[in-house]
Amino acid sequence: MKSDPRGCGHRPKRVLWKWVTGGTPVPRGTGILPVFPFAAVVALPLLIPLAIAAVAPRLTPFEAQFPGEQTFERPGGGVPVTAQAFAPFQERLGLSWDEDYFYIEGNGLSDHGMMVGITNWQQQVPLPQAYVGANAWCLPLKPVPAAEPALIEGRFLRGAIAIAVNGIPIFNPQNNRGEIAQEIGELDQWGGHCGRADDYHYHIVPLHLEKQAGKGKPLAYALDGYPILGVTEVDGSQPKDLDECKGHDHAGLGYHYHATDRYPYVIGGFHGEVVEVEGQVDPQPRAQGVREALTPLRGAEITGFEKKGEQAYALTYTVGRSEHTIHYQIKDDGTYPFVFDHGKEGETKEVYRTRGGGGGGRPMGRGEGPGGERPPRPEERQQEMRPRISSSPQAANRGTFVLSSPAVKEDGRLPVEFTGDGEGFSPPVQWRGAPEGTMGYALIMDHLAPGNEMKSYWVLWDIPATITSLPEDAEDIGKTGVGFRGEVGYEPPHSKGPGDKTYSLHVYALSAPVAVESSAGSVTREVLLKAMEGKILAQADLNVVYARSGEPGEGERRKSKGGPRP
Repeated sequence: MKSDPRGCGHRPKRVLWKWVTGGTPVPRGTGILPVFPFAAVVALPLLIPLAIAAVAPRLTPFEAQFPGEQTFERPGGGVPVTAQAFAPFQERLGLSWDEDYFYIEGNGLSDHGMMVGITNWQQQVPLPQAYVGANAWCLPLKPVPAAEPALIEGRFLRGAIAIAVNGIPIFNPQNNRGEIAQEIGELDQWGGHCGRADDYHYHIVPLHLEKQAGKGKPLAYALDGYPILGVTEVDGSQPKDLDECKGHDHAGLGYHYHATDRYPYVIGGFHGEVVEVEGQVDPQPRAQGVREALTPLRGAEITGFEKKGEQAYALTYTVGRSEHTIHYQIKDDGTYPFVFDHGKEGETKEVYRTRGGGGGGRPMGRGEGPGGERPPRPEERQQEMRPRISSSPQAANRGTFVLSSPAVKEDGRLPVEFTGDGEGFSPPVQWRGAPEGTMGYALIMDHLAPGNEMKSYWVLWDIPATITSLPEDAEDIGKTGVGFRGEVGYEPPHSKGPGDKTYSLHVYALSAPVAVESSAGSVTREVLLKAMEGKILAQADLNVVYARSGEPGEGERRKSKGGPRP
């Protein structure tokens, strides 16, 4: 990144504040949004003064890093069209760009009301997120059409697929269980709710932003870099000839998507190139959670959300005829005091502290936490995720290196006996096509878990070059490291929560023995990858899918090897 000619080599930090809108709540009981979701959404620009809570929550101040080389104050050769769409919100966002990418920094909180109207609630509340610096949102300024569109139905169920021009991410209209969030009461009057990290986001295009963005202007951008307009053309007519991605190119506007009044609500798929990793567009920012995700609270309806003081908020909900309130604060020391007022049943208190993990986004920055230089571009992130493969001539045929398992069928599902719900045996695997010069092999099994934690389940190395398969419940072959729980040997997957989870097995053909400084019983995935740098001739991968069945607690069997697994 170019140095700032005025000083220390970084963009000056600027404290950004939100401007506040006021008004009175929409009268409850009208049934406008639940019964006529599209009519309500279209009418929202007119209803915004009525729909905002009596005291709208203020934006937590944040320090923008401005990872791009140009800003609105220093536009250089001009302001890109993409930046112009976000301009109405520049006082509460950090907006910058370079030749190829546009960066959006913010705290993930909206300037409109939030949460009111949700009837299917998982007990999350809006907390600020550090979408700043290397953890900022990143859009390509020169989007490239994909050879084949990547449709979103049943895909990209984690993380965002777009970002609204007010800096709030937009997720797939389906939640991570595959249900359409707009149609099951999960969304508020503005089309949003909070995820597992208490991160606020939309699941539909926020059509109410047209009042601020301007009629016929983009309301959001898909993460492939193409704009998303409202449900009509600039002249108010209905869009024609939309493709399967719900977009088209006409009247000199270039390719753009249109929001729809029914599923998919956002886009039908990505017209432009994107990278998919573990069910989401990669890279994208990480949401930071401060408390464990909770379960749905049946029968609850959120009736209010308002500011109660400096960085203090109150969310009110009803269950049956009983009213409850959650009071919470965001303090400068990284603590989050919560008071849960249960009405006649009294109150409980909790104090949470900033921690890692969180919601939908895979870590975007280099190193831990936000801040620093610009986010890595997608092509850099792809390279960053791969182990380094030797550039020796022997590696030329690595494309023929193949990993498979006789236990995994065509549907890619991992049989239950190789999971924590079964006997916990390690699966049989076999590989072929290793390059000439292979002196041995290593194996890793890992999974990107919710909260963006890379977990490992199997770490092996010093597998002799004469061995090209491992039997079921393999033992005494090579050297064994530890999984993410700290257990030596194979740690069977035992996924939490509903839905399919993808686990990846990797076999590495090595040009030399691996020397590790740690004892075998303390070698982790990261230690082994570091030790293999420069020695990997080829890598073969196999993805398997597993989804838990039955009630929680069912099938807690573990294979015992010197005691139960944690």
